Amino acid sequence: MGTSISAADRSRLSALFKAKETGILAALVLLVLVFSVSTRVFLSFDNFMNITRQVSILGILAVGMTMVIVSGEIDLSVGSVYGMSAVAMASLMTRGLPIWLSVVIALAVGATAGAVNGVIVTWLRVPAMIATLGMLNMARGVAMLINGALALPLIPRLVKDPALDTFIFIGRGRFFDAIPTMSIAFLLVLVVGFVIYQKNIIGYRMRAVGGNAEAARVSGINVRLVKIVAFIILGFLAALGSVINSAFLGNVLSTTGQGLELDVIAATIIGGASLSGGEGTIVGTLIGVLLLGVLRNGLVLLGVSPFVQMVLIGAVLIGAVALDIWSRRK
Repeated sequence: MGTSISAADRSRLSALFKAKETGILAALVLLVLVFSVSTRVFLSFDNFMNITRQVSILGILAVGMTMVIVSGEIDLSVGSVYGMSAVAMASLMTRGLPIWLSVVIALAVGATAGAVNGVIVTWLRVPAMIATLGMLNMARGVAMLINGALALPLIPRLVKDPALDTFIFIGRGRFFDAIPTMSIAFLLVLVVGFVIYQKNIIGYRMRAVGGNAEAARVSGINVRLVKIVAFIILGFLAALGSVINSAFLGNVLSTTGQGLELDVIAATIIGGASLSGGEGTIVGTLIGVLLLGVLRNGLVLLGVSPFVQMVLIGAVLIGAVALDIWSRRK
């Protein structure tokens, strides 16, 4: 029997090693190796679970951001929508509304904000960067109007609903006393996001619209609807992330989520999504999220200043975008 590789096998290997995900995964493995040598704590099971918990909220939002960016748009308001949804939920809970109804309303608030973004971008033809920048300020302003700059503690004295303990478990709980519930929630969102985006006609249309909107329109795809759906999914996931993190923290600030949009966009771009649209995968986004999480965790364990961490993450983002532009030109 020969050992030669067939043309089909060579083609698959070539596609694998040209994939952006391969390079990102290699960078992630390299980081893990470096931090494993630098500090013994890094490879411990507890630290691994800690990393998965830390990146859970970022990852949930990044799944939605992938769909928006692949559709050829961008959303700068995701952090503010996250904050507005959390404040709306906490305000309703502390005013006596049942917890689960408050959660449903918060999810509806996030999805509605996403729909508004989508309509402004597609029907009013306002550039996504401007439209979502406006929503960033509007959503943050609404959060401030609801509760000023005060904190809303989610404690029995203020929230009378007996389901409060169950709600808190969503954020702070652990299955088998080991796996954080936040990590489970992230995994579920990843699976659903993968099915919708990678295995469904919706994801195919998102990639088609982002790759060439005019060709997609000629092919019979409703370009406006596809982009609006992407914005709605991101808004819904922003609200979902805010609900889970509020359960973990046990309180909500009007400023919660401030600056979160930068991390979400960074993780998505590092994961291989192209700002030009049409390219990006959920698997790549997962690797990008983990890369940021591992980088932050390792630097903290090494005692590196948070300001230095900001510089390094900014440099990684610039490098990822530069690599994307270079590969497209080539």
